[in-house]
Amino acid sequence: MQRVAIAWAAATALLASAPASAEIRIIQSPGGQVGPFLDLFDKVRASGERVVIDGPCLSACTLVLSIVPGERICVTRRAVLGFHAARSVDRRGRFYAEPEASQAVLEAYPGPIRDWISRRGGLTSRLLLLRGRDLAALYPRCR
Repeated sequence: MQRVAIAWAAATALLASAPASAEIRIIQSPGGQVGPFLDLFDKVRASGERVVIDGPCLSACTLVLSIVPGERICVTRRAVLGFHAARSVDRRGRFYAEPEASQAVLEAYPGPIRDWISRRGGLTSRLLLLRGRDLAALYPRCR
């Protein structure tokens, strides 16, 4: 229960940090539980606001790519996207793989993101970082 609260606080901090203009700026998100991010990005999609990725957007944060239309996403030079396989935590605090969830997440990403992940061996426990020129080739630089 506490993990959900922490993840929700982190997710809502993204909205709280947004200026009064019509954009959401992701400055730093380590990710967290998927549910709060799905809720947050559904609201962002419905709002019509643009998403500026301006720092690390890791793990569940990358779901923004699946939910918000790509033409409303831009990246800065500081943007970094981090992808890994889905996992859960048991009652003893041990992580275990969720292959079906990993496949569903991979299929939900836009084609160019899926291709980039596949060329690097797919979603595994290892964090894949997309940044720099590779990222700028997939999403426009923010103006």
